[in-house]
Amino acid sequence: MAHVVQPLDQPSNYKDSQARVDRQKQNELLAKSTTLYIGNLSFYTTEEQIYELFSKCASPEEGGGIKRIIMGLDRNTRTPCGFCFVEYYTPAEALASLRYVSGTKLDERIIRCDLDLGYREGRQFGRGKSGGQVRDEHRTDYDPGRGGWGAQAQRMEIERRREVEERYADAQEGPGAVAGGGEDWKQPEGAPEKQDLKRGRSPEDEAESERMGARARLEDDTERM
Repeated sequence: MAHVVQPLDQPSNYKDSQARVDRQKQNELLAKSTTLYIGNLSFYTTEEQIYELFSKCASPEEGGGIKRIIMGLDRNTRTPCGFCFVEYYTPAEALASLRYVSGTKLDERIIRCDLDLGYREGRQFGRGKSGGQVRDEHRTDYDPGRGGWGAQAQRMEIERRREVEERYADAQEGPGAVAGGGEDWKQPEGAPEKQDLKRGRSPEDEAESERMGARARLEDDTERM
């Protein structure tokens, strides 16, 4: 009879691209593995939090326990980048964590656990082009627990801002450019001086103005009498 529910203590089909072993050899090593790979961690989760959670599956009374925790780091900044390795003393403890801890929440994030072939020096660093994990390289959503936008989205935003700044600089420095906010419009060099467009007063206008003034004075004198 086929299994209706998939066993919770089975490793995934993931194969490390840098591991020089075939699939059969990998399965043999995983059957005896004492190491777990933990993914989808927040960048702000501490080693102490990880130890507290995974020690619940440790068996110190049987000679077990957590041997060490290796935090995953950004290759460039040497800061946590969302994964780690938990190494136990016995395979039974690793299987218990795979069964009971994988899929639970840590720092409000659902973490993923998987049996690992074993930690080797250098595996603590992210393999993405920007130094972090590959999954954060192409991520397009905003995830505050994993540094905000994905690295590719951040690069696109930086490039967009640079283009806007360059266009603004060209508008400020090119021919016929205008000044910054609050200043007068700049007049291009060699342009003719502004002409006074106000029409001058003709002799007829002057005579009419004098007649209007005399009439106003006469009316004023009449009112005072």
